[in-house]
Amino acid sequence: MPGSEEKRWGYVVAGAVLFIIWHVLAYFVKSPALPYPSTVFAAFIAQLGEGLAIHMAISACRAIYSILLALSLAIPIGLLCHERKIDRFIAPFLYLLYPIPHIVLLPLIILLFGIGDVSKVILIGMIVFFQILVTTRDAARNIDEYYVYSLLSLGADKKDIYRHVVFPACLPKILTALRISVGTAIAVLFFAESFATTTGLGYLIMTAWSRADYVSLYAGIVAMALLGFSLYMALEVIERRLCRWV
Repeated sequence: MPGSEEKRWGYVVAGAVLFIIWHVLAYFVKSPALPYPSTVFAAFIAQLGEGLAIHMAISACRAIYSILLALSLAIPIGLLCHERKIDRFIAPFLYLLYPIPHIVLLPLIILLFGIGDVSKVILIGMIVFFQILVTTRDAARNIDEYYVYSLLSLGADKKDIYRHVVFPACLPKILTALRISVGTAIAVLFFAESFATTTGLGYLIMTAWSRADYVSLYAGIVAMALLGFSLYMALEVIERRLCRWV
């Protein structure tokens, strides 16, 4: 497809420009804290077989499980807010809980669920949950009642309304919220993996930083960037398949 080909070339050009900017900065700064990109990418490829790939897989699983957990809770609640009675009940809780900086709850979550993967998944899922819920709720509340009345006139029940009107109308907004949430999930993942663990890219980056191993540090950052980019691209593919009308 011409559009897809154009997008791919756009990514290639953007990557090349970033590579050149990085190289020029490294040349002028001349500091071990900013190695050349060619050195970093060579180390990244070499370290894939030395455990980096395993750390990437562990981080990817944590991020994906967190997003799926958030989705499974946020989408049903957000869609139900199409009904004004339910929205009036949920809105006060949302207004009170959403502004709280949930990342500060990590010590409490660790106390309750331990230092394993569960606490990390719950923390990331909690933060992403509110982002998806707010977007889904707003989309559900803004659906024109004309479409609902049109379907009701054909004999549809409440299940049909949600299946054929509410969910399809909200789906593009849900996917947009998901794309935004990917960046948030990766950022919180780094924070959650930076202590009380021995696996994951966050752990790898902080360990390299403590050893002043800047090349490995940047290799970990590149791995985390590729993880976020891969999740973002996967969502683009899903959106093209599910939202053909957009």
